Amino acid sequence: MVVVRGNHGSTPQLGLRISGAVLLAVSAGIHLDLYLTGYRKIPTIGWLFLLQVIVGFMLTIAALVTRSRLAAAASAALALSTLAAYLLAVWIGLFGFKEIRTRAGLAAGLIEVAAFATLALAAVTANSARRAGAPAAVSGGAFAGAFAGTAVGASAGTGAFAGTGPGHRARARAQSAVSVVVAAVSAVSVAALALLGVAVVSTGGSPVAAADVGSTLKTVKIGGVDVLANADGLTLYWFAPDTSTSSKCFGSCAIYWPPVSGSPAAGPGVTGKLGTIKRPGGGLQATYDGHPLYTYIGDRGPGQANGNDLDLNGGFWYDIRVSH
Repeated sequence: MVVVRGNHGSTPQLGLRISGAVLLAVSAGIHLDLYLTGYRKIPTIGWLFLLQVIVGFMLTIAALVTRSRLAAAASAALALSTLAAYLLAVWIGLFGFKEIRTRAGLAAGLIEVAAFATLALAAVTANSARRAGAPAAVSGGAFAGAFAGTAVGASAGTGAFAGTGPGHRARARAQSAVSVVVAAVSAVSVAALALLGVAVVSTGGSPVAAADVGSTLKTVKIGGVDVLANADGLTLYWFAPDTSTSSKCFGSCAIYWPPVSGSPAAGPGVTGKLGTIKRPGGGLQATYDGHPLYTYIGDRGPGQANGNDLDLNGGFWYDIRVSH
């Protein structure tokens, strides 16, 4: 018996696994940064971000140190499901939280599409690479049959070497199946890119809605502390980079932190000085003791202060404590 060993096809498969694992780690790193700089305080969304980070790094390690098709497939599924959750949050909201378009979100989306395609291909080729590297045994009888065929005629010998037995047919079916799966992965990747593009376009030109128009401010108790709130009881915040005459929060920042517009009126418990400044894009924004006022989209109702002490959109955010 003659044993033939090969290693064909393993290098591309290794490259796919490494590339996919790196992309998955980058995606997890982006989500870790978002979690630490604000998302951790958003109900439900916060722990989902943390779960994605933990699972993402675990699957990164699994994809790097194993040749398991299951590890690569699970990693691809995580990348695709993370992208799907982002698109849902942008379009209709997720667990009461509506995401907005940001550069970080767009970058993560593109990385997740690439990670899915790369890891899915790694999963498809995992067993093929192992089969290519496995020893192939050829019996002496096979050689004898082949040489016997040459004695009968050249065409018979050629047919013996051509490999028309069950093994050849099984390989042909496997190659056909791999081609179908590769085409499916490509189609899903293209569809994911198209949906991401639609999300970017559909959310790109939406104006920032005013949080309030000349509303009456009041105080509410959160954790035993009197905090400034709008007429609906939503906590109001100030942004550390702002000055008494200008707001540094605009663009996508103003979607996360809607500015309180118009001239405010003092309600019960409001003792500070009220005023207004001009917004960068025009219009008036309410101020309290020289601080421009904002609400936070992470607060889903009165009595919440999920935006307090967050380092997000270029600086720290704080609720406004009212002293009597």
